[in-house]
Amino acid sequence: MIENPFIEKVSTDEKDDQLIDLALGGSREALEKLIYRHQAWIYNIALRMVFYPQEAEDVTQEVLIKIITKLSSFRKECAFRTWAYRIVINQVLNMKKSMGERKHSDNFDEYWKIIENVPDQDLPLQENYKVEMKTLVNEVKVSCISGMLLCLDREQRLVFILGGIFQVSDKVGAEIMDISRDNFRQKLSRARRQLYNFMHNRCGLIDRNNPCSCDKKTKALIDSGYVNPDKLLFNINFVHTVESTAGDRAEKLDDLLEERSQQLFRESPFQEPPDFVASLRDILKHKEFREIFNFTN
Repeated sequence: MIENPFIEKVSTDEKDDQLIDLALGGSREALEKLIYRHQAWIYNIALRMVFYPQEAEDVTQEVLIKIITKLSSFRKECAFRTWAYRIVINQVLNMKKSMGERKHSDNFDEYWKIIENVPDQDLPLQENYKVEMKTLVNEVKVSCISGMLLCLDREQRLVFILGGIFQVSDKVGAEIMDISRDNFRQKLSRARRQLYNFMHNRCGLIDRNNPCSCDKKTKALIDSGYVNPDKLLFNINFVHTVESTAGDRAEKLDDLLEERSQQLFRESPFQEPPDFVASLRDILKHKEFREIFNFTN
């Protein structure tokens, strides 16, 4: 299991600091271990910000290069995770509009109109597909809730990803976002409420009596090409859910339906990223990085 960098325990920070010292002293292996420890978390934040895996890969690589480039300026005045994930936050808040953001609505009312226009149909025959039908239905589910995230503005999306999905405490979340703990809690509460208000009388995952059902939308979304059985976006490259990876540390919400709506996002896949360590090895051969880390080979 990948260690959660957001858990409040000193040993995590000490491990990062040790790897940083070794890396800056010329250990390529220590630098690669540091990248490996954080790449999956950065990638999973990026994926939920941009929707499409290819763009999330590009964002993650850009962030990792920035972290590596600036690593010698890290003075340990704060936890490494605070310093590093602020770079992540700045990158995703200020990046150009992603393809996912362009193709999906940034407005809950408009997003619902799009969903309503997808006709309800019976599930297609399993014999027509190599992928199990339950996997295709789950792809529809994860695609839909990922689209819901894009209806939040970027800052609220980030706060919900950290606090609502990854269960980051208000202390750690506020440090990373560089805002007050009270402000972090307010933004998280607002994001939760917006998502709940959208889902509670529409989404069949919240209440079977609601009008929208993943089962009923699957065939039309396959026929339209939005879901490609031969090239799934979300139900691949994962072993664990976010919940099993990040752990369960959140406070219980008073509203059970609001808690259930948040839980749906935590049941989504925690994706295994590409091997960024391997892809960055060629970049680390450049003179700029050899000088930063005193690499001799």
